[in-house]
Amino acid sequence: MRIQKGKLAALLCAALLLPGCTFQSINNSGSGLSSQTQTPDSAQSGGDSSQGGGDESREEPTTEPENRKVRMVAVGDNLIQTAVLRAAQSYASDGTYDFRPCYENVKSYIQAGDVAVINQETLIANDEYEITGSNFNFNSPTQVGEAILDAGFNVITVSNNHMLDKGVGGLTAAMNYWDNMRARNDITVVGAYRNKEDLENIRIREVNGVKMAFLAFTEHTNGIPIPKDTEIQIILTSDTETMKSQIRAADAIADVVVVSVHWGVEDSFVVSDERREMAQDFVDWGADVILGTHTHTAETMEYLTREDGTQGFVFYSLGNFISAQTDSFNMLGEMADFDIIVDGQTGEVLISDVKVIPVITHYDDGKLHNLRLYPYSMYTEELANSHGLPYAPLGTAKTFNMDVLNKYIQDNIPVEFQKLD
Repeated sequence: MRIQKGKLAALLCAALLLPGCTFQSINNSGSGLSSQTQTPDSAQSGGDSSQGGGDESREEPTTEPENRKVRMVAVGDNLIQTAVLRAAQSYASDGTYDFRPCYENVKSYIQAGDVAVINQETLIANDEYEITGSNFNFNSPTQVGEAILDAGFNVITVSNNHMLDKGVGGLTAAMNYWDNMRARNDITVVGAYRNKEDLENIRIREVNGVKMAFLAFTEHTNGIPIPKDTEIQIILTSDTETMKSQIRAADAIADVVVVSVHWGVEDSFVVSDERREMAQDFVDWGADVILGTHTHTAETMEYLTREDGTQGFVFYSLGNFISAQTDSFNMLGEMADFDIIVDGQTGEVLISDVKVIPVITHYDDGKLHNLRLYPYSMYTEELANSHGLPYAPLGTAKTFNMDVLNKYIQDNIPVEFQKLD
């Protein structure tokens, strides 16, 4: 439950009904101390005492703090491969790129959230580097960032295995791009930091009176290390102590802690014991929501319980949001849609009404023309049968139809969390 000391004092004080009871409480944002004083109402006279009127005591009714709620939407990897670039070029009328049609069918779902989180898998290096959709050498045009903001995303994570595809110079250029976008838009960008001080400046976003802290870690950077002579900071999942200190520091200053983590085995639905144990550690240290990415597959999700009985929630992998991959299991991604409720009296965080909307990447032929996203409710048997995946005998990875799609959903998204309508 993680009840704040000051809140506990307030509850005890109220229970004892002590007149003039004064206490200090650490507010739920962790931003400092604030004095609060409780005193009984003064006696109210039924008339002028000089005229013999009697005294009557009356107490004003107290108002209990109200619960606060945030609706969050989260998706996985925005993987801008070559065919996604080609699609955006075909949608543009000026010879550049227009990615907005790719996201048009899911835009209303994204904008329904108070907070909408996306993993920007590829660098957007401010046009300082060649645009490329090749693996281990990604750099996307600035129109990608414009499109995902237009779609409704306001929290962008950049901590993933491709963040050093263009070296420290490329990552610096990407940070410059996002700083420029932050100056003009109400967005939060997390996962790459200019120096140690910047790393320790935990990103907080206040929504509906709820202070939300955002952190982001990655398992690796494709074997490309951060040079020793740079101040730039990223957090690897091998650095247990830094992850722990970040989560605990975030928990001390925010109502809610959201951790994005890029981990797991690509093209696998299996959640390893190691990842389950790490997720439990995150929750025990203070994380309330864990958003997993990287596997390019839609993996399972669950509540995790702390020793005090309170819970956090983990999505082990949301899979792809958009990509140009060519295996059937890569076509299905997850759009998480859930409420975060902060108890007005205790500060306890509840993750409720968790729903997962399957999102399908669709293209029309083997050359991946007309690439776009569909929520499950808009996807049809006709679309599935016309999907441009290379077809092979039934049961192989490259076969795609509604039966294959539904099996991936049934096998990996628990029924209680499925939102198919």
